[in-house]
This record gives sequence, C-alpha cells and structure tokens, in this order.
Amino acid sequence: MVSTPPALAIIPARGGSKSIPRKNIRSFGGQPLIAWTIAAARQASSVERVIVSTDDPDIADLARRCGAEVPFLRPSWLAEDDTLDLPVFEHAVRWLDREDGYTPEIIVHLRPTSPLRPLECVDRAIHLLAENPSADSVRAVTPSGQNPFKMWRTCGDRLAPLLDHIEDEPYNLPRQSLPATYWQTGHVDAVRRATLLEAGSMTGRTILPLFIDPEYAVDLDTPLNWQQGEWLLGHAGLTVVRPPPVRDLSGFRILVLDFDGVLTDNRVQVLENGTEAVTCSRADGLGLAALRAAGFPVFVLSTETNGVVSARCEKLGIRCERDLDDKPSALRRVVAEEGVTMEQVIFVGNDRNDLGCLELAGLAVVPSGAHPEAVRSADWILSRAGGLGAVRELCDLLMEAQTK
Repeated sequence: MVSTPPALAIIPARGGSKSIPRKNIRSFGGQPLIAWTIAAARQASSVERVIVSTDDPDIADLARRCGAEVPFLRPSWLAEDDTLDLPVFEHAVRWLDREDGYTPEIIVHLRPTSPLRPLECVDRAIHLLAENPSADSVRAVTPSGQNPFKMWRTCGDRLAPLLDHIEDEPYNLPRQSLPATYWQTGHVDAVRRATLLEAGSMTGRTILPLFIDPEYAVDLDTPLNWQQGEWLLGHAGLTVVRPPPVRDLSGFRILVLDFDGVLTDNRVQVLENGTEAVTCSRADGLGLAALRAAGFPVFVLSTETNGVVSARCEKLGIRCERDLDDKPSALRRVVAEEGVTMEQVIFVGNDRNDLGCLELAGLAVVPSGAHPEAVRSADWILSRAGGLGAVRELCDLLMEAQTK
C-alpha cells in the first residue's frame, strides 16, 4: 500500500464576482457558500491545512470563522475577472514556503462554486494521485450532458464542426457511436507541487479522472444554477459534506438527544433469547463526559422501550426518559425544569418521531444519513452518522464555544 502524504487544500475565493455578486458569502442552503467547501476540506483525513486565498477582508473573516486559515490577503492584481488559477496557486504555495517553510507534496484545488461534494471525494482524489506516481494530477469529471462531436463553431457565415478528427461527419452519427466525453465538475483537483511550480501547470500532462455522479454536478455560475443547486440539496436526497452552522454556539445552555440513530448507528442486534443490543461510540461518550464536566446539561429523550437506553445513559451519567409517547411535551418539561428558554436548546434527532422537537429547539441538528424529513427540518446536518462520532463532533464544537 502506498502511503498518502498530507495535502494542502487551497480554496480560491475572490470578492469581485460579477454574475452573482458576493456569491462566496451568500447563503446557500442556509449556510454561506464558502462554508460548504471549507467543511469538505476539513473533513478530509488526507488534508492537513486548509487555506483560503482571497482579496476580500469580509470573506477572510468568514473563512476563519468556518475553520480555514487565511494567512494573507491575495494581491488585487491576482483577483481580476480574467485572472487564471495558476498564478493564484503559485502565489499561495510560494508564500507558504517563504513565510512558513511549508512545502506539501500534493495541493488540492477546491472551488466554492461546486458545493455538493460526495463525502469522500477529496480523500479519493488525493489517494488516487498518491497511488499513481507517474500521474501529474487528478481531476473530477462527470459524463458530459452534450457530446462535443455534435457541437459547431462558425467560420464566417458558415458552420463548421467543433471536432471532426475521428471520422467523416461525426455530427451525423448516433450518440451511441461517438466516443464518451467528460466535463470537469470543479469538485476537486489534486496536483503535485512539482507540476505546479516546475512545469507551470495546474494539471501537467498525465491527468487521472475522478468520476463524480452526475447528480452532484452543479456549478453555481448563474442565479438559475443557484436555484437548481438549492433544489437538489433539499429534494434529491444527496449525501454531501455539510458545514456546521456559522453561528455563535456559546448562547446555548442544554443539549437534548434522541437515542436510536443519534447515540447508536440505528441498527439493533437481536439474540435468540430476544435480548436486543445496540452499537454506540466510545468517542461520543468521551465527548459527552467532557461537556458534562464543563457544566453543560445533557438529556436523552427516546420513544424506545428497551432498557438498553437507560443502561447506556446511566453509564454516561446523563438523564434519560424513554418509552415516551409525546417527545415535544417531554422537551418542554425539561426546558422548564432547567430554567432556560427553548432558544437555548440544541436538539439532535434523526427521524420522523423527532420532527416536533426539531421544530421547537433553538438549534435543530441531525446526523449524516438522517431521514429526509428530519434533514429538511434541521438547521445543521453533522458530517458524521449516528453512533459513528456525530455526537462527539457536536460536543467538540460546543466545548470550543464554551471556552471562547
């Protein structure tokens, strides 16, 4: 197995967009557009640093709040409408070398205008490049919607085929007879440092494809693209890397969790004697212990009747109510007992029976892979699934907010 060197992710985000003004900080699916790409970079296990290259102080401030580094402001002459990617990346890589002594072997290019990223696509691109030493780069592609062998250009007042080198009149052939063609999606490119700085290219000569499902292939270049992208996000059931809310979490006072699908992976093991067992995450338990030690109350509300709920919560030292017929009423009771407002409550659920609580809470959170109706009711979709670190992800962010 080839080891994968840690990569640098660079997100170019200039402030002077014309087609959609201020698009990098405009809300997409309830979060600033650039937050989606920063989240994808931070989630990738092969990425060790996430840098945003921008000329705009507002974008820089937002990017930092989303967890990216902005060690410099890009010079204005590298932020024009016609500025190419290559000088922007050369500037960033050389700045990091000169100022930080940081020289990563692989550089990842992530465009904010392709926010719907499959969960593993960044890591897949990096691994693919690392496993193929003869390759210069990896580029995300998807089958093209229209075959360029059926496209035309004008020569004076006449039409001429755009491509005509495979045989006579390819534009008159059936689609099935033409070579397959692909469109670069913008989700991710990975390039070697040597290719970038020594060959002076964003791709080099040997480019490997990373195939992306066409459902994810949206490029936010026009207002119509934006509407299409938000529709896909809300209705297509795509599993994508989602950012945490860019908001101040320090104002929340209690955390309330569903059990199945939140503290478990939503599966149950049934033994021959009828005993049921579930799978939980020790990482979640450690996160909850740290949160409780910091004085942050945690509760579990569950419709499940099985005693495994109480057993797990007792071990974690958190209050639990199970076998509930009316979870919203239970949530209101907990809020009243704690002397807080509903706006100060974070509720984490994953299915239809959580919808009432998700609608009541000040911050409605669901794990990755939650039921579509729960997802549509959520303010925040965690990057990890229930029972696989979703609660720990939230606990770590809450702990960070409490110490600021």
